[in-house]
Amino acid sequence: MILNQRPELVRILRVCTRKKLSSQGGQVHGFLLKSGSALDLIVSNYLIDMYSKCREPFIAHKVFDTMPERNVVSWTALMSGHVFNGDLNGSLSLFAEMKRHGVVDPNEFTFSTNLKACGLLNAIEKGLQIHGFCLKIGYETMVEVGNSLVDMYSKCGRISEAERVFRSMVDKSLITWNAMIAGYVNTGCGGRALATFREMQGSKVRERPDEFTLTSMLKACSSSGMIHGGKQIHGFLIRSGFQCQSSATITGSLVDFYVKCGNLFGARRAFEQIKEKTMISWSSLILGYAQEGDFVEAMGLFRRFRELNSQIDSFVLSSIVGVFADFALLRQGKQMQGLAVKLPSGLETSVANSVVDMYLKCGFVDEAERCFSEMQSRDVISWTVMITGYGKHGLGQKAVGVFNEMLRHNIEPDDVCYLAILSACSHSGMIEEGKELLSKLVETRGIKPRVEHYACVVDLLGRAGRLKEAKHLIDTMPVKANVGIWQTLLSGCRLHGDIKLGEKVGDIILRMDGENPANYVMVANLYGQAGYWNEHGRTREIGKRKGLKKEAGMSWVEIEREVHFFRSGDDSHPLTLGIQETLREVERRMKEEVGYVYGVKQELHDIDDESKEENLRAHSEKLAIGLALATGGLSQEGKTIRVFKNLRVCVDCHEFIKGLSKILKMSFVVRDAVRFHSFEDGRCSCGDYW
Repeated sequence: MILNQRPELVRILRVCTRKKLSSQGGQVHGFLLKSGSALDLIVSNYLIDMYSKCREPFIAHKVFDTMPERNVVSWTALMSGHVFNGDLNGSLSLFAEMKRHGVVDPNEFTFSTNLKACGLLNAIEKGLQIHGFCLKIGYETMVEVGNSLVDMYSKCGRISEAERVFRSMVDKSLITWNAMIAGYVNTGCGGRALATFREMQGSKVRERPDEFTLTSMLKACSSSGMIHGGKQIHGFLIRSGFQCQSSATITGSLVDFYVKCGNLFGARRAFEQIKEKTMISWSSLILGYAQEGDFVEAMGLFRRFRELNSQIDSFVLSSIVGVFADFALLRQGKQMQGLAVKLPSGLETSVANSVVDMYLKCGFVDEAERCFSEMQSRDVISWTVMITGYGKHGLGQKAVGVFNEMLRHNIEPDDVCYLAILSACSHSGMIEEGKELLSKLVETRGIKPRVEHYACVVDLLGRAGRLKEAKHLIDTMPVKANVGIWQTLLSGCRLHGDIKLGEKVGDIILRMDGENPANYVMVANLYGQAGYWNEHGRTREIGKRKGLKKEAGMSWVEIEREVHFFRSGDDSHPLTLGIQETLREVERRMKEEVGYVYGVKQELHDIDDESKEENLRAHSEKLAIGLALATGGLSQEGKTIRVFKNLRVCVDCHEFIKGLSKILKMSFVVRDAVRFHSFEDGRCSCGDYW
């Protein structure tokens, strides 16, 4: 190569790299090869960088392999290319190979590239090894390496180590502060993220907070429900003269923050101030209204969005379908499905997954199976959605069948998929299958069983009365027990009347989480079920003195395209008198025809039976059913009424709906927080096992 050509060729290659002009960069490469000039070290390094950033890693590797001479920049450029193109393990392999080739002096970019790979892979052991290497040759104090160490430890969930590196750094750039703040956000430490942001403002950092800083802070406030902190960030943006309207990322994050904190007024105000509204800001606001149950406003915004945007991405489609699935709004879900088939993004797997999930959550298993069979491609989420749906419908054998079919298609289950299949076994009482699957999970490389996986088997054993075996599993499992798994065992103790073990478990639960009202209710129910009314009352009184209130039951039913919501004890509905009259009438008939008796055992011991009956009649699912019967009449033989609930259905309501299905010759489908219950001719699909 003529020496005076090199600066010009390097300049061209840098432009090609920056503008992703692979073809033009390839022409420069071809010119050099045809001219017979040997590619010198510097130009070869630029070629590796250009091909890597133009998404041509194979050619970059070919250039590297043909180099007669390589330096640390050559190796680092190829490693960066591997990371840039998603081959994280490839970068770490090159790092090890580089040392074997005698390149003993990595530079700061070599370290930062491979620390980034470790963070993205959650490869903490390799990250620790690289950190040790940095310490050995004195690179830990360099800003680029320190930043990468903070980021790596944060991504691996080792926030204390990230904090230690952060505090030891003498020089901190904006990237350093951003990495630490993002680490706190991603590990759920929103308060510490906000404190670090305030500390940064008082530090000597030269750069002003950028979009990454501010979006991280808004995310911290929204995930922690810190609306006051988020408003402070909003105020900082205004005071500092930050042009929010010109930053789609910031404005989208502001809308998302207000939505997640339940402040739709603030979200709407921020949204309307945006000059260039992005897909994210539209979808955040639409989903916010939908999640609050204001479907009229949500769909109005969606129609406005459709008029302004011909293209809707798969995230928006799948998210909106997901909200309709959660609220079991079949009609609206079908409308979105009809729109999806007309859009290119509607063909993506994520949208099809949401449609299948929607049909399952609305109780239409046949439709879900049809959509699942018609999917052009399936990922592990597709199979998991189907397994979860079968589990919630009590179709454990079908869930296991789909799981085995997935394995035959060479789809590797992840930890979420294992949780779905174990939960399906739990809902169907399939003890041996559940134990076998847990053993398979324990032996699977690359997946660490979580406490939730063990909880499914504890639930299976507890329901079957094998309480000692369930307790032994908790005591010997390799993960730390949480409140949830003890709650599961306590439910088994209540079901089988084991007061002795139940008291021990209850003490553990209240020590671990004495501020959760549900825990006091569970312990009180253990005593109430066994007739220990003094202990029952004492436990409830402790919870009451602490000012703890249990989450209110809520149910909803769709009648003539309108969704009606009820909370337990609700008397605000315009047809309340008709609802109560209808419920009393069906109760009278059930007592006469099937001998229905109120399940008053779980109600407060110190009130009379008549008051207990009034309390039970006001349960939200009964009010929803009462409305459906009051508006449609009691002579609806063969009809199906679908009701949806945010909590588990209680024993009395379960017996009530069973009797109702028998005397009215109607079907009732109730989706509670855990599973579906299909009632027909006095029987429930759960087999009284829920």
